[in-house]
Amino acid sequence: MIFVPHAYQQYCIDRAINDSRLGLLLDMGLGKTVITLTAVWALKYQRFCVCKTLVIAPKKVAQSTWGAEAQKWDHLQRLRVSVVLGTEKQRVRALAGSADIYVINRENVRWLVDYYRNAWPFDMVIVDELSSFKDGQSKRFKALRGMLPRIQRLIGLTGTPAPNGLMDLWAQVYLLDSGARLGSTVTAYREKFFHHNPYRHEFTPKTGAADIVHDAIRDICVSMSAKDYLQLPECLTVDVPIALDDRAAKAYRTLEREMLLEVEEGEITVATAVALSNKLLQLCNGAVYDAARRGVEVHSCKLDALCECVEGLNGQHALVFYSFRHDVPRIVSALRKLGGGLRVRELKTPEDEKAWNRGEVDILLTHPASSAYGLNLQDGGHHVIWFGLTWSLELYMQANARLYRQGQPHSVIIHRLVVQGGLDEDVTAALEDKRDTQDALLVALKARIGGARK
Repeated sequence: MIFVPHAYQQYCIDRAINDSRLGLLLDMGLGKTVITLTAVWALKYQRFCVCKTLVIAPKKVAQSTWGAEAQKWDHLQRLRVSVVLGTEKQRVRALAGSADIYVINRENVRWLVDYYRNAWPFDMVIVDELSSFKDGQSKRFKALRGMLPRIQRLIGLTGTPAPNGLMDLWAQVYLLDSGARLGSTVTAYREKFFHHNPYRHEFTPKTGAADIVHDAIRDICVSMSAKDYLQLPECLTVDVPIALDDRAAKAYRTLEREMLLEVEEGEITVATAVALSNKLLQLCNGAVYDAARRGVEVHSCKLDALCECVEGLNGQHALVFYSFRHDVPRIVSALRKLGGGLRVRELKTPEDEKAWNRGEVDILLTHPASSAYGLNLQDGGHHVIWFGLTWSLELYMQANARLYRQGQPHSVIIHRLVVQGGLDEDVTAALEDKRDTQDALLVALKARIGGARK
């Protein structure tokens, strides 16, 4: 695919090439990955400024997103991406491979630093979700901080860097400038910009502190709030690829093959196709109904991706569409484990709608069939996450229109969680091609049945 950058993307690419330290504070879905990869490609193969690049990312993002994005665009085909995940033996093997970019999950940053010690080989580092380094006392922050003198270029990517206030900024900005703008220690930062209540151990910003801090980091950060030079599209669709782990992939392939081969030889009927499709889409979501209509979990890969997607929103609200009733308790349980007082609610009553539009709900769960028409939800947020996809183009468009409608002050970003190699891919292809629901369903399942019989 040919990449034609929007004006704001080209601006960010130029900054990433020309600035040795940069924070790209771009909203989810606005192309942080392709922007950064394009800059890496230019720096390595046009300007010969970097040799090895390290990407630090959430686990599911590290597993699939960066490699898939490099393969997606024509101009990035030359970039070789090595995913450094798995057991220690697998990680060491991935590091020994020849590549331009090495992608590791943030939980293994300390291990990576200990592994290389004084032989640190990465002259460029990209921190995908910089806000996950907001704790200056965390092991991952301290490990990466120790390598800063050896890192020639560093780019930090995040949406909202300070969802819980100014206190979150110090550690993130320190990774960009080694303390030049906000102070060399968090103590100095607190003393300069905050009032301390020793009885409740609370820090509240001093009058005017926010403006001073933002002015101090303006030259090293690009934020989407800078509307004087950034022109954003009104609606963006972002597919989040999900690579099943070995165990989940084996379970999926086994169950998929068994279900497909249950279909008798001959012409598959619409009724059979719908039933089979539902089962396979349930599998993509991670659980299937048993004979007693109870949801039996097969894997949690899509749930993990959803949680990382929500974490990446950094406090911004999202409307989440699910497909099956057994999705709901699993989603609620997974999101609540994230902590941080995340307010999760299912859309059932008019009061739920009002609470969402008042900004009192962080994650609003709903089925597209029950909320695709008549509801005005644009005041509550501008992110849509499709946990479970629908074959119906009309239902899909109407559901997205709950946020993408008149009165929406922000660009709407639609995130689709897509299991690679699963029926999810057929659904997204049908939606993109605007194909008739019935025809697309039959064609996709016939192709899969044919593959299962080989």
